[in-house]
Amino acid sequence: MKTQKIGIYVRVSTGSQTVENQERELLAHCQRQGWQVFKVYRDEGFSGAVADRPGLKEMLADARQGRFNLLVVWKIDRLARSISHLLEVLTELKGLGIGFVSLTEAINTETAQGRMIANFLGSIAEFERELVVERVKSGMARASAAGVRIGRPRAGFDVAEAIRQKQAGQSWSQVAKAVGASSATVRRIVTPLLKRVT
Repeated sequence: MKTQKIGIYVRVSTGSQTVENQERELLAHCQRQGWQVFKVYRDEGFSGAVADRPGLKEMLADARQGRFNLLVVWKIDRLARSISHLLEVLTELKGLGIGFVSLTEAINTETAQGRMIANFLGSIAEFERELVVERVKSGMARASAAGVRIGRPRAGFDVAEAIRQKQAGQSWSQVAKAVGASSATVRRIVTPLLKRVT
């Protein structure tokens, strides 16, 4: 039986979140399996929609050098948000002889079933993300038609991202920090829009 040398990849999208929980659970899982962890690759404060992440780039560079033979993540959306990027990464890993495991989704691409599930879940993740974007755009259009002034405040921030953050349960201060605007400004702009996208 082949010895598993593991690369662990963890990511969070905002500075107010931490990779600590993901990392702890993944390390514990590897220990239970008797797997040797080569390295933990971290991206903190990076959206999964951004392909150019330092931790991801370092992980892929090490993969190309054959420094590990199995990549383990918490969920597939930690690795990539779009099906095209996910499949690009998984295809490269497969070509390098490296397997992929998503712990919470019980996916292991070294099995046919795991490969099928990975593709399916990637499609669903992208579909859900596109639905959120569509709802935000529709809500903003309705708000504009109702006379609500929409537009970036002088400081400028990503309104759609602020809405996604708030829907994900972040506090107003956490949302404001994530998008780089004041809490009062974010609350004033986002509150009326939330009523139209939920």
